[in-house]
Amino acid sequence: MTIKTVIAALGGLVLAGPVAAGGMLAPGEPFPAWSLLDHNGATVTSSDLRGKTYLLWYYPKAMTPGCTREGCALRDSFSEFSRRGVEVLGISFDDPKSNAEFVAKEKFPFRLLSDTERSLAVQVGAADSPGRLFARRISYLVGGDGKVLKAYDKVDPASHAQEVLTDLDALSR
Repeated sequence: MTIKTVIAALGGLVLAGPVAAGGMLAPGEPFPAWSLLDHNGATVTSSDLRGKTYLLWYYPKAMTPGCTREGCALRDSFSEFSRRGVEVLGISFDDPKSNAEFVAKEKFPFRLLSDTERSLAVQVGAADSPGRLFARRISYLVGGDGKVLKAYDKVDPASHAQEVLTDLDALSR
C-alpha cells in the first residue's frame, strides 16, 4: 500500500508532516487578516488588535501533554507579556467548547481561538491543507502595524515563552 493510497483512504486527511501550502511568513511581511471565534464564542479579529503587539501560538490539540506544557509556560509568564504590552492568543483546530474546557482546566488568562476551517492555518504555515487533522506547533509575534516581527517554526513547548520574551527584549533595543 502506497502513501497516496493511505491518504486517499483517509479522505485526503493529513495527520502530520511538512507544510507546503502557505509556508511560514517572514519577519516584515504583513500577517493575513483573520476573524476567529474564541473559547467563549466571541469573534476576535486582527482588526481588533490593530496597534497592539500579539503572540499567536498554534498548538496541535487542547489538553494534550505538549500543548498543556506550552500553554502553562505562557500562563506562568503572562504578567511578563502583559508588562511588555503583548497580547497572547492560542489557536488550534479545536472547537470553542474544547478550548473553553482547556482554559478552565489550566486557568489560562488568555484567549484560545478556533481555526476549525484551517483558513488562517493554511495561509501561515500551520497546515498544508484544510484536511490536516492537527496544527503544526508554530508561533508568530505580530507588531501593532500588522507585520510579522518574528516567526517561530520550531517551538519547544517548555522554553517557548522564555524564548519569545527574550526576543521581545531584543526587539525593543
